[in-house]
Amino acid sequence: MKSSLLLLALCTPVFAADWPMWGRTADRNMVADAKNIPSEIEAGEVDDNEQPDLATAKNVLWAVKLGSQTYGNPVIADGKVYVGTNNESPRDPNQTGDRGNLMVFDEKTGSFLWQLIIPKLGAGKVSDWEYVGLCSSPCIEGDKAWVVTNRGEVLCLDTKGMSNGNDGPFKDEAKYMSADGKPVEIGDQHADILWKYDMREEVGIFPHNVSSCSPMVVDGILYTATSNGVDWSHTNIPAPLAPSLIALDANTGKLVGEEISGVSDRVLHASWSSPAFGKVGGKGMIVWGGGDGFAYGFEPKPVMDEEEGIEVLKELWRYDGNPPEYRKKDGEPIKYATYRGPSEVIGTTVLHEGMAYVVIGQDPEHGDGVGRLSCVDASKTGDQSGKAVWTFDDIGRSISTPSIADGLVFQAEYDGDLHCLDAKTGKQLWVHETQSRIWGSTLVADGKVFLPTEDGELHILAATREKKELGTASFGAPIYSSPVVANDVLYIATMTHLYAIGKK
Repeated sequence: MKSSLLLLALCTPVFAADWPMWGRTADRNMVADAKNIPSEIEAGEVDDNEQPDLATAKNVLWAVKLGSQTYGNPVIADGKVYVGTNNESPRDPNQTGDRGNLMVFDEKTGSFLWQLIIPKLGAGKVSDWEYVGLCSSPCIEGDKAWVVTNRGEVLCLDTKGMSNGNDGPFKDEAKYMSADGKPVEIGDQHADILWKYDMREEVGIFPHNVSSCSPMVVDGILYTATSNGVDWSHTNIPAPLAPSLIALDANTGKLVGEEISGVSDRVLHASWSSPAFGKVGGKGMIVWGGGDGFAYGFEPKPVMDEEEGIEVLKELWRYDGNPPEYRKKDGEPIKYATYRGPSEVIGTTVLHEGMAYVVIGQDPEHGDGVGRLSCVDASKTGDQSGKAVWTFDDIGRSISTPSIADGLVFQAEYDGDLHCLDAKTGKQLWVHETQSRIWGSTLVADGKVFLPTEDGELHILAATREKKELGTASFGAPIYSSPVVANDVLYIATMTHLYAIGKK
């Protein structure tokens, strides 16, 4: 707990019990202080208009309808709840059809406040998959929110929306949010865009399927992955020289640095993972898992590379999350998206007490395959491949971020199992089988582990060295996002609804 409090002081300022970004704090560890989070939860029935009936629910404070597909994890800051979804439950009756959508609600009541409507690229499954919506979780600091759109843009928003006027240099919200050439009639319930950075235009990226990274702001610099990847053939890389991780001035949107580690040239599918930040040996460090299957450590302050003539993120170390036998067999490369083949990093690489926890996985469309969870000493330099503190191979592919608390690591795998490991040794202490696929990540809070599944269940276990099941709640719709907690309230976003859960 001391390390979490230290990171709160070192990173972005947050309200003590808020959850203002993916992972809560910049180390991205899915752990939070909370109390009185119920283990007995009943989501209740949904009426013919898809509205939740709280009279049939238990320990649900409020619930609201989202779109038809929701992958973005909720964030909570300064009395507002933000969640990415699609536009299949439009709040503006004049703006219907397939869009990305960032919806904002009142934390206490669930009342709708405002939305950012994001037209699709029109590239279909190649770069902006139909009806997937907005996958990024915003990062909130003060009166600003930063988010990566389904169009491959980074936007800075006013957290009050248009209710306090149209601020900032960007004034084309009506045109931006229009999908049919007819400007949106802007009102208080629409987003106020302060600035826009189009990664496709500015750094030449080619997002594969979706743009999904959740940005992070540290000391005035925004860090985000670009989702650069392969094309529809899954063999050609349209932009092998484009950066996979960039740094922007959080106040202006100006590019101030980029990685030149060659991630895009080696990308297996796409660079979707979110960056993390923490102190290692008393110095700040950016830690990030790439689409090439490597995890990296970078100095947070960009420096001029005289050879390239640009500001870059200086690489401190790298680690291949794949053992050699996943890459090659009998000297020949193993084909990607096969069961025994190599994987990228999709789940966020977490930095905790000087250690980086790296898990590999692939797009769920590729099915099951071999995985690995590694603990890497982030104080080392150079290529650390094969030099992990420990590795755990009795796990399949995972797109879930680990939670590290009280000397334990909780890691879910796509195949449906939750693993509890000793954080120092990597020894497995217990495993919990959900009998379902797992897209989301674990949350540790109030002495409990919360784990969502594709079958729409929330499994609740004790966060202890001995396995103890506390309860299972059914929500009636798949859960592809991760549970979060803020101000002693648990938030669950299913594909179709957002639930605020707590003891009344």
